[in-house]
Amino acid sequence: MTERQLIQEILNTVDVIYKFVNTDDDKKEYEIVINRQDGDNRPLEDVNKEIKHYFTDANFSYDEKLNTKDGDDIHVDVKR
Repeated sequence: MTERQLIQEILNTVDVIYKFVNTDDDKKEYEIVINRQDGDNRPLEDVNKEIKHYFTDANFSYDEKLNTKDGDDIHVDVKR
């Protein structure tokens, strides 16, 4: 499984909408925008905590920004 596939698996498990914004597969660095799906009433902090848990378990660094000025729920930089 590639790094990108693992990231997709994690984000699909948490059931969020995501988009890769900037990636460097060679350096294993990924910038991702994450939003909750319509009707998802989970608190943003809980969603972020769950995502962070999966990423850190998979040995990724996880640097997040919540409620960005662009209107995204979570903007995250992950690196392995």
